[in-house]
Amino acid sequence: MAYAKGALEQEAALAPGTFAQRWRHWDRWSLVWLFAIAVLVFLVVNPLARLFVVSFQDADGAFTLANYISAYSRSRHIEALGNSLVLGVSAGVLCLLFGVPLAWALSRTDMPFKPLVWVAILGTFIIPPYLGAVAWILLAGPNAGWLNKLVIALFGVEKGPFNIYSMPGLVLVVACYSFPYVVVLTKSALDLVSSEMEDAANVLGAGTMRTTMLITLPLVLPAILGAFILVFLEAIALFGSPALLALPGRFHVVTTQLWQFFEFPPKVGLAAAYAMPLLAITILLFWLQRRITHRKGYVSLTGKGGERREVQLGPWKWVLLGWCLLVTTLSFFMPLVVTCQAAFAKAWGRGWSLDNITFHNVYAIVFENALTRTATWHTFVYAGTASAIAIVLALVTAYVINRGLVSRSVGSVLGFLSMAPFVVPGIVLAIGFYAAYSRPPLILYGTAWILILAYVTRFLPIAFVNSNAAIRSINPELEEAVRTLGGSRFTAIRHVVMPVLKRSMAGAFILVFIPATRELSTAIFLYSINTQVLSVLLFDKSDEGNFEMLCSIGLVLVVITVSLILVGFKLMGRDFMLRRTVA
Repeated sequence: MAYAKGALEQEAALAPGTFAQRWRHWDRWSLVWLFAIAVLVFLVVNPLARLFVVSFQDADGAFTLANYISAYSRSRHIEALGNSLVLGVSAGVLCLLFGVPLAWALSRTDMPFKPLVWVAILGTFIIPPYLGAVAWILLAGPNAGWLNKLVIALFGVEKGPFNIYSMPGLVLVVACYSFPYVVVLTKSALDLVSSEMEDAANVLGAGTMRTTMLITLPLVLPAILGAFILVFLEAIALFGSPALLALPGRFHVVTTQLWQFFEFPPKVGLAAAYAMPLLAITILLFWLQRRITHRKGYVSLTGKGGERREVQLGPWKWVLLGWCLLVTTLSFFMPLVVTCQAAFAKAWGRGWSLDNITFHNVYAIVFENALTRTATWHTFVYAGTASAIAIVLALVTAYVINRGLVSRSVGSVLGFLSMAPFVVPGIVLAIGFYAAYSRPPLILYGTAWILILAYVTRFLPIAFVNSNAAIRSINPELEEAVRTLGGSRFTAIRHVVMPVLKRSMAGAFILVFIPATRELSTAIFLYSINTQVLSVLLFDKSDEGNFEMLCSIGLVLVVITVSLILVGFKLMGRDFMLRRTVA
């Protein structure tokens, strides 16, 4: 009995020391990944879960199916869904017609002026789609558009043939600003195909075109199909271009119909129910796109390293160059020229005369107009803050996963949550944030933070992809050497990891910052009168018909974007934006 009592007293005496000893040896990095999981749940899981729950709730919070019945019992709602599918398929097909020949020309042929075509493609990627829609309104608006005026002047007809406020017009505009995805993905695949099989086909008597159609393109078919799906998803999730072109044309797509649900009073449950098919289609097609682009069936196998040689086209290279210039003229050169003309015109409809040129529009946007100055300040502060938070969160998550600080299953969860926003359309994400943070216990709606956190979530996948690649490029032995010499993990990160990552993280910051400054789909649902940003201001001003102001705002955005990209060129190389964003 005395022995048992002594043992108990000894165990009690040792207990505090054991706890303290465990605390001293406990890996403090567990707090880091626990914090990362909590933040990711707050940013990703909670809004989407709340979106799903709200779709089954009435105004009092009771369970109901009325939202789904109301969403899909009206013909105009079904028609909007059908219009989105038509838009997605049509834009995808047109993007393939635009992009595949350009990719083949840039990768496999001796076509001249390739740098010029590349610059035009990058310029197309830089121009926000809604600014491109504004430019095409100036070009092909009924009667007043420059192309219609040109036709009237040349042929003496009473009315021009072009009407951008139509489904074909919308398809053209969406395709003009989505085909760079096709070019980059297809060209990347073509760059990996050697010329040996093409040479064999030529020896057997096949011409250049037949060889390309039967040998080269089938080898990159997975990339082409993946690009088509990516463009389809981009088209059905766009808000800016459809809002500027479809609404005046008196037809709806899913995104514009969702916007209608937020007219006062907002019908959040109805919007959530109507958004579910868009989310489901996006997830399904994204999964299919990943399966297609990662399959191993379409490869060429040889016993030695394959050599790539340019196809000699002879006189046909000028025909191919003409096609490339036609596509880039539609997407970049003409919209840029007409945007600049309107931005520096006293009245854009008065023509190109010298007495119609003024710098006051841009000067007023930057220095005089309080509304645009405030919106500009909000745009860059919100985008900069969101980019910094996204980079830090992505970097911490990537480090924890790649250095094995968590189990494989936990690492998979962290990686999945970091990439999940990629498959969520911006407009659906915005509705989820509105549903989650416009009511107790945490009300963020009406504040800058709901926009900032929505931006963080929206572009977290871009930050994570780049952070993950950067962490993998650093050999863990460098950190182990520091720890062997007595340094802590924090010391290794501070003196080894961070100096090596500075350039990569600066490039990743730019890649997040640029789309955040021009994001419209998310901002249009979450801004308030005190948190307006340039993209929303541009959209609001489109109703006034003040194209001089619209183009001046857009030009300011483009100039700042180009400046940032030039910095990215210096840090990361000339293809950093196209390749890393698409990846």
